[in-house]
Amino acid sequence: MELEAKIPKGPLPEKWDRHRFELKLVNPANKRKFDIIVVGTGLAGGSASAALAELGYNVKTFCIQDSPRRAHSIAAQGGINAAKNYTNEGDSIWRLFYDTVKGGDFRAREANVYRLAQISNAIIDHCTAQGVPFAREYGGLLANRSFGGAQVARTFYARGQTGQQLLLGAYSAMMRQVAAGRVRMFPRREMLDLVVVDGRARGIVVRSLLTGEMETHLGHAVVLATGGYGNVYFLSTNAMSSNVTAAFRCYKRGAFFANPCFTQIHPTCIPVHGTYQSKLTLMSESLRNDGRVWVPLQAGDRRRPGDIPESERDYYLERRYPSFGNLVPRDVASRAAKAMCDAGKGVGETGLAVYLDFKDAIARDGRAVIEKKYGNLFQMYEKITGEDPYETPMMIYPAVHYTMGGLWVDYNLMSTVDGLFVLGEANFSDHGANRLGASALMQGLADGYFIIPYTIGGYLATASLESLSETHPAVQEAKAASVQRIHALLSVNGRRTVDDFHRELGRIMWDYCGMSRNNSGLEKARERIRILRGEFWENVKVPEGNETLNQSLERAGRVADFLEFAELMIIDALARQESCGGHFNEAYQTPDNEALRDDAQFCHVAAWEYQGDDREPAFHKEPLVFENVALAQRSYK
Repeated sequence: MELEAKIPKGPLPEKWDRHRFELKLVNPANKRKFDIIVVGTGLAGGSASAALAELGYNVKTFCIQDSPRRAHSIAAQGGINAAKNYTNEGDSIWRLFYDTVKGGDFRAREANVYRLAQISNAIIDHCTAQGVPFAREYGGLLANRSFGGAQVARTFYARGQTGQQLLLGAYSAMMRQVAAGRVRMFPRREMLDLVVVDGRARGIVVRSLLTGEMETHLGHAVVLATGGYGNVYFLSTNAMSSNVTAAFRCYKRGAFFANPCFTQIHPTCIPVHGTYQSKLTLMSESLRNDGRVWVPLQAGDRRRPGDIPESERDYYLERRYPSFGNLVPRDVASRAAKAMCDAGKGVGETGLAVYLDFKDAIARDGRAVIEKKYGNLFQMYEKITGEDPYETPMMIYPAVHYTMGGLWVDYNLMSTVDGLFVLGEANFSDHGANRLGASALMQGLADGYFIIPYTIGGYLATASLESLSETHPAVQEAKAASVQRIHALLSVNGRRTVDDFHRELGRIMWDYCGMSRNNSGLEKARERIRILRGEFWENVKVPEGNETLNQSLERAGRVADFLEFAELMIIDALARQESCGGHFNEAYQTPDNEALRDDAQFCHVAAWEYQGDDREPAFHKEPLVFENVALAQRSYK
């Protein structure tokens, strides 16, 4: 079955404007008759809640944290892209579109990516008007810096805390609507199921993380903005509460899951330092503007970095990719770092690290300039490692960061379940097989502020939605299923902790479905995950108690879903017999060890339909047609 993406007709630059005009409208007086549920309060969810409420809809917003300000978007450091061309380097909407399609290794829709580039400039204007304190040049203009995968400076930033500042802008806009009574906020709720009535998403089942109470909330449409699933690997740069449960529950209710094997490994993270470490820390990609990546020229060289002369250093990114140097895309930089460490040139106690050195930048620009750009990042690194990066190079190594896969959506951001819209990292749509740095914030805000307000109106204006009560059989069934799952977890009473299972799952995924994959390893991982999942339901230890805070119970539900979802990732990886972006199958690479695509067989989106717990998911595809950008082997040399 081929999926219909509902991409508008006409020239690429005109598609979005034409589509907005053709969408049916809900008049202002009628908007207040509709109830919209928004799950998630990061940049996508927070901006959607604010924008929809400002239009007059009644919005219920659900937050897994105690405050929307703790959403994981706050952790984004480096910046947000836009095609303003403030640096007069020849940037344009078209160039941003091209760089994003190429960076995603030609595995994204042209129409979606072009729309994202179009909207990018309005995002900067909107956020500046909100008071987001972007960095500025001496004369007052907003400052830009470079990011991987581009040869122009188009990234707007607020030191190393861009995500935090953008989230505060969205949070302020949303809380203004809370005060106006148009948004009702439900903190400390975790979505456990989707209510589907007559094929349409009409509500959700949530559990209060404080009381254990199971609640159902109904509306006319559901907007899912719950982020990515990188924590399937246990160690990642994601917040500890980031999970796949909400999206996976929607998958089991009929929403197709697209490209789940497309996960991004970020090249600039603080290396693993202990067996019982619970998460990893990202160091912004922006550091590669001024930091130079290198390893010792000779394998096994364990001298201190200051004792290794220039002639005995290998600045391998500059050597291999002279056009882009240290600013190659994340997948390319990550694989290059792994190759250096595999060759015995890694540094640090484990040998699983490379240097990111600011000595030349400090000598060129002065310490004060570097402090102004990256001061809080340098401070964070020193607090975690005990090393002063002004004096000693940072040590970095790739780590799981972002997930390009997600629930399949059409051009309107609606899933295969009518009325279920999916925004931000929770959908698959804009980044292909590899996200360029500083594009996640751009997509989240584009989806929330500028796309969903139009497309959800088009749906509500044409859908026949009858009134619904909590006594409806579909509502009661969804609630009962969630209650039964909680009881099942509590009744196992085994010996192994939830984290112990999660750590083992993460190791399997990192070893066999991480920076590189091969068919035999994927098959081995699939079998080991099946065995581990069986043991989980026989031997997991979850302390009793569903009437109060029980974080072990929370984690157990999420890990149970990860154990199922990990197998779906492996099925998807095995089905894609090529290498592209973050999916690197060792059997498919160029003589220079770069990813080798097979456009004849795999120029499509792979979308998976749930068929039952003991049955293989059904495969569907959406062909990708490139009419404006020629398919070509990616090169950053």
